[in-house]
Amino acid sequence: MENKDQDLLKYLEGFITESRKEGFLRVLKNRTKHFTVAIEDVYQLHNTSAVMRSCEVFGIQELNVIEQKFGKRIDKEIALGAEKWVDINRFSTIQDCITNLKSKGYQIIATTPHNDSCMLHEFDITKPSALFFGTEKLGLSEEVMQQADGFLKIPMVGYTESLNISVSAAIIIQDVTNRLRQSNINWQLTPEEVLEKRLDWTRKSIKDIEFIEKKFAEIKSNTES
Repeated sequence: MENKDQDLLKYLEGFITESRKEGFLRVLKNRTKHFTVAIEDVYQLHNTSAVMRSCEVFGIQELNVIEQKFGKRIDKEIALGAEKWVDINRFSTIQDCITNLKSKGYQIIATTPHNDSCMLHEFDITKPSALFFGTEKLGLSEEVMQQADGFLKIPMVGYTESLNISVSAAIIIQDVTNRLRQSNINWQLTPEEVLEKRLDWTRKSIKDIEFIEKKFAEIKSNTES
């Protein structure tokens, strides 16, 4: 299957510019699934978009969106193109999201200014972690808090107790990904994951992709027969 994908990628890359191809490779070198982000029932769509953009800018490949209360609303707002480059996993319940992430080996980290939370600069980046962010007014649900493996907060010295979710996410994502890239942790995507994303992004860059892939299949079939 991998050889087939490599052959397809080589063919499709003939339809994009060299600079775009090089751009994909450069960006994917800094992509990671060591950390992932989960947002819970965020009502303001611009906040969801802003978190998505932060994931994209700082190299987090997957964003998990729990839509238990408000339904699948994320499609109504385009996050300045970030949705092309970040993989969005949707969940209809909190439990489905937590179960899925734990099955992938992630520890659940609840971001909250309360509890005996670990300060951001003291957070252990060695373990694969799913960083959970809650709603604008209420924060994370009790369901997440009870199942969390750890708690994380941003040091604050003013009167205000909390930050907007998009601001909190940007600060935390930037900090942990920056430290990750400076570490000896094996944080990068696997060669198989890189191939998968190169293929995905190349497909998204070609206008008549269905016609071109059909053409490739015909060429492949004629070659093999």
